[in-house]
Amino acid sequence: REPITVICSDKGWIRAVKGHVESNDDVKYKEGDRARFWFHAETTDKVVMFATNGRFYTLACDKLPGGRGHGEPLRLLTGLGNDEEVIDLMVHKPGRKLVVASSDGRGFIVPEEQVIAQTRTGKVVLNVSGDREAKTLAIIPEGANSLACIGENRKLIIFDLSELPEMGRGRGVVLQRYKDGGLSDIRAFNKAEGLTWAAGIGRTRTETDLMMWAGKRSQAGRLAPKGFAATNRFS
Repeated sequence: REPITVICSDKGWIRAVKGHVESNDDVKYKEGDRARFWFHAETTDKVVMFATNGRFYTLACDKLPGGRGHGEPLRLLTGLGNDEEVIDLMVHKPGRKLVVASSDGRGFIVPEEQVIAQTRTGKVVLNVSGDREAKTLAIIPEGANSLACIGENRKLIIFDLSELPEMGRGRGVVLQRYKDGGLSDIRAFNKAEGLTWAAGIGRTRTETDLMMWAGKRSQAGRLAPKGFAATNRFS
């Protein structure tokens, strides 16, 4: 077991460098590309990738391309199609649970062990079709009891995680309703600790008075607090 740092660019070029290296500007990318994912792992770990087609893909860390050059495209290492995009990339942690959600605001909880793919073509977890696509996922941290959903209309709804079913595959249930647009992002958190979001480079903001946005699953919610991220995402 050896420490590595997994680096993946915005256009999906992945590589692994030896040791646990902190994010820095020394790493070069192809022209027109930039940094996106950067995290520490071990050579015995697996990396899981979630894509807009609702599939999860699994990569063995000891099989990742080395740190010389720009690495290799994720599309070549997996069965990810040219019309699909990477939503998230992370080290697999057994015992953890995730919330997966689609662009039309439907989702559910899935144990992370159930997203591991045995083949290069990945594993379907979130069923999507037509104009609907997988949009985002949230890791459920220890002690989390609530889910926050922000729509493209900048409306925010917060409800208990207990309102979500746990499934291995499916469309899920309605998290948030929209007259126009769809889901932008979700975050699982502990309500007593407040809801945190990115507030600029290296800065975060935490809101603890959440009564205005508290409700039930499938409600529309209310406009997000003043100063909520312009990206319309929590991170």
